[in-house]
Amino acid sequence: MNKIDFFREGIKNLRTIGTVTRSSKYLCNKIVSLSSVEKSKYVVELGAGDGVMTRHILKRMAPDARLMCFEINAKFCDLIREINDPRLIVIEDSAEHLPDYLEEHAFDRIDSVFSAIPFVVLPDELAHQIVQTCQQKLRPQGEFLQIHYSLIERNLYKEVFGNLAIKFHLLNIPPAFILCCTKQANGTAVHDNGLKVNSARTD
Repeated sequence: MNKIDFFREGIKNLRTIGTVTRSSKYLCNKIVSLSSVEKSKYVVELGAGDGVMTRHILKRMAPDARLMCFEINAKFCDLIREINDPRLIVIEDSAEHLPDYLEEHAFDRIDSVFSAIPFVVLPDELAHQIVQTCQQKLRPQGEFLQIHYSLIERNLYKEVFGNLAIKFHLLNIPPAFILCCTKQANGTAVHDNGLKVNSARTD
């Protein structure tokens, strides 16, 4: 999908897509580089859009890993299916039903979650439910990485995970924040760089 087509789809479905521009290759590279996805076996992507970040994730994944992508826009789902990678599972449904699909596809845990869901436009209860479910299904020290265009919702992630690291990325339209959380193990949160993280910070 080109930029014009994405813009048109974004305008028609702004409430569910949350943006009228697709994530840049620089933003996709950045969020994947902040993860340990190459060591992950079970990976989940929420709000996959037209698959631009999906492709970057797949490039870094191990040959025996699996990626479950959630997207509610039918046109976007058709585009993601065209990737035609045996490691890819496309779910045309809301992320609130994540547990059902994890069981159906025998994901006994999640190692990494990448999300571009526009939680800022969702009801607070639903946003909290989805993030809480991800936290519960992640393995200890599993990672959750979220793209946002503001920091309005940052307390949601601090509340659920107890830790939050924030990266600001200029090479995107609009510039974006990447919010990184790690599931706590024994009461201590460890970020991907090995440092203990217990409060929000910006770089």
